[in-house]
Amino acid sequence: MPALDDLSRRRFASSLALAGSMLALSPLNAQPKIEKTKLVVTVDSKSALSYLPLTIAEQLGFFRAEGMDVQISDFADAARASAAVVSGAADVCSGMFERTLYLQSKNQMFQAFVLQGRTPQLALGVSTRNLPGYTRIADLRGKKIGVAALDSMASMMTHRYLMRGGLNAADVSFVQLGSWVHALAAVRTGQIDALCNTDPAMTMLEQKGEVRIIQDTRTLKGTSDLFGGSMPSACLYAASDFVQKNPNTCQALANAMVHSLKWLQTAGPSDMINTVPESYLLGDRALYLAAFNKTRESISPDGMMPDDGPSIALAAFGQYDATLRLARLNASKTYTNEFARRAKQRFLA
Repeated sequence: MPALDDLSRRRFASSLALAGSMLALSPLNAQPKIEKTKLVVTVDSKSALSYLPLTIAEQLGFFRAEGMDVQISDFADAARASAAVVSGAADVCSGMFERTLYLQSKNQMFQAFVLQGRTPQLALGVSTRNLPGYTRIADLRGKKIGVAALDSMASMMTHRYLMRGGLNAADVSFVQLGSWVHALAAVRTGQIDALCNTDPAMTMLEQKGEVRIIQDTRTLKGTSDLFGGSMPSACLYAASDFVQKNPNTCQALANAMVHSLKWLQTAGPSDMINTVPESYLLGDRALYLAAFNKTRESISPDGMMPDDGPSIALAAFGQYDATLRLARLNASKTYTNEFARRAKQRFLA
């Protein structure tokens, strides 16, 4: 009997030692070391609702919770925001997905690794001042249409809409306006006849009766009607080399963003008002909340790129820009779901 007790004790001790060693080696109990804890993330028009998940992650400390010190630099347009990353002055861009296609056409390989918006989150509206009698797409022939940038999603979306009426980009004049502040001024002073822009600017103009919305991609249905499927928009992207060399950094960023996306799924009016910077509210909380509600379903629930999104984006941009169509681009190289998938599992998004 004593021999049996000794054997049992030895087995028990061995089991404890084995369990301890397995616990020490388990990757689940060791936080992977972040290669770069201090980062510069660029964005264009940060206060636009397209980038609300980025703002929420910043305001609620989700980046800090992942062990990161993230500095967000706001630029006037997408070209400048992405140029800072291309030049190495910044690490990551919070921008529209189509920019990765454009950069690839210039032999610059960039990759999106967490999605913020699953629709373009844009609305096209005609000025009630300049075009009070607008009835059909052909009425836009020869008119001035305001967009944030000439090579932006707004330009491409507007071109797609014009094609429905037998027009193309050469039949109108695109006016580059930069920020939504300039867009509002351009509508109100009659400098443009139509505007394609994001919220909260479009909701403000719509509520005040200054524009009439004629095409809306702030909703899943409106996006599918225009593009025939999913059209990814805001995302975090970086040079492919950066993603490969800094996987733990990208994972930490994806974790923070998916945490933000999950928070937004259930956030109520008071949550929004108490979290978003006061300057974003434009002095009208009700207006901001109305704009948020218009775009809410466009926010990605989990950071994952839809399967058909990149190919649909490539086809749409190929129609708009022949150089993209002829560049033999590989849309599959412009994104990865690796990091968002892990974050989704972690936060049950």
